[in-house]
Amino acid sequence: MPVSRKRKHSVLEKALGYRFKDQDLITRALTHSSTRGNGSRDDNERLEFLGDRVLGLAIAGALIGQFPDSAEGDLARRFNQLVKREACAAMGRSIDLGQHLILSDSEASSGGRDKDTILADAMEALLGAAHLDSGFEKAQGIVLRLWNSSLAGQLQAVVDPKSALQEWAQGRGLPLPRYVEVSRSGPDHAPRFVSEVRITGVKPAQGSGASKRAAEQTAASAMLAREGVVAETEHG
Repeated sequence: MPVSRKRKHSVLEKALGYRFKDQDLITRALTHSSTRGNGSRDDNERLEFLGDRVLGLAIAGALIGQFPDSAEGDLARRFNQLVKREACAAMGRSIDLGQHLILSDSEASSGGRDKDTILADAMEALLGAAHLDSGFEKAQGIVLRLWNSSLAGQLQAVVDPKSALQEWAQGRGLPLPRYVEVSRSGPDHAPRFVSEVRITGVKPAQGSGASKRAAEQTAASAMLAREGVVAETEHG
């Protein structure tokens, strides 16, 4: 027997750890823009816009408290990992958000209930709805409950220099890094590679290593260190 929408909301509210006073808000947060054609509901895009900011502020505050001695670059890297689309979609899946979404028939039949974009937007929309329903502290509470294990995992989070450099570049609206092999020397059993990383608008940096990958990692580390993002480290 199909579960009524009201019951669906109750199940989702239990997973969120928050009960909405205004049920219209949670319904709107769950409503995808693909339903616009029927003209019967508002969709969740405006709530997603608000929820994105709610999530960002909640995560930024949590990181400031958890890492009081971290530099801005390190905080930004951790922040980006926690608020990116894939992370929001994963949180949506953790509370079975997909089954509660209100989609058009065509979107539902094309796998919309498990699409990262739709899940992430709906997750943020729920945070925006909670903020409107009861204020930032209640919405923040949802974030801290759902993101708790991810925040704890940041204590051991280690990102390789190439990934860190890519995140740094993306965070500043720069093109993605490109790696060029400058030279290879030494015998086949003990080669030495020199690679250069290039980002348009940023001075290139070089690194060396016993493999092409190690040289690229060292080059990325050198650029990060020069730009004041992380301390330079050795990689092979």
